[in-house]
Amino acid sequence: MARDPRRVGAIGAAAAAVVVTLLWLAAGDGGDGAPVVPPPVARAGLADVSMYRGLGSWVDIYDHRAWADPVATMEDMRTHGVRTLYLQTSNFGHGRPFVYPYVVPRFIEAAHAAGLEVVAWYLPGLVDERLDYVRIRAAVELRTPAGQRFDSFALDIESPAVRDPAKRTARLVELSARLRESVGVHYPLGAIVPSPLAMKANPDYWPGFPWSELHETYDVFLPMTYFTWRVKGRDGARDYTAGAVKLLRKQTNDPSVPVHVIGGISGQATTDETWGFVRAVQEEVVMGASYYGFPGTTEAQWKVLSRAWPNPP
Repeated sequence: MARDPRRVGAIGAAAAAVVVTLLWLAAGDGGDGAPVVPPPVARAGLADVSMYRGLGSWVDIYDHRAWADPVATMEDMRTHGVRTLYLQTSNFGHGRPFVYPYVVPRFIEAAHAAGLEVVAWYLPGLVDERLDYVRIRAAVELRTPAGQRFDSFALDIESPAVRDPAKRTARLVELSARLRESVGVHYPLGAIVPSPLAMKANPDYWPGFPWSELHETYDVFLPMTYFTWRVKGRDGARDYTAGAVKLLRKQTNDPSVPVHVIGGISGQATTDETWGFVRAVQEEVVMGASYYGFPGTTEAQWKVLSRAWPNPP
């Protein structure tokens, strides 16, 4: 998400179950090797999205300390009031669908044992649509030894690897439609999107961003507002976060669109700025919020973030 997707590294071989899953998924084409393009599906909005409510926390594939001890990580999150873990499975630059194939099941079971829910997230490059789809499906279909699974999946939409914005958009919309068709309308899907304010300030980044099409496909939007990259101070954090949420609602033409707002980079935000972020969360009455990511969040930040709920009427 906030990391450079080009940072890749080798890890141990994937579990045999994952290999079987991928082989099964790879067979799902039209017989001539061409991907099957699904027909249009019903609008999103029928799924239970409760896992996106309240306080969340993020673990990406570079947070080695968190991956080293999932049980301790989940207990730490629980004591700080976290309701949902957002766990990265891989990105398009890595050679496999799970960077830590043997640890992912442990994270899922540790989270559930601690009373938390787990949302998988993956960063596609949209360069190889088949590869992206197979990896997404691997996350959705994953089962732990105890038969547990991710509670939801969220797509990290930000890579400009496909330089032509029109082609990038077309591939994103097609991948999203295919994903929704495969999981059905009752499976919760999240769209992790760039800050609407940042895209407005930099219109060349992704002109024609498909807000309406994504709103038809995904149940929840998770804007990467990252005020720490753009403003300073309590008022700056409050105004920027609130402005990003307002603009997202305008872009989707839905004032009630479910939003889980991702605020500042935890290691760069001050406690005072965290108060501003929480104030925006309360004023905009978003369903959930989080800092990116878990390892950099301080005790002082946790205390402030836990004050965000319950929201006022």
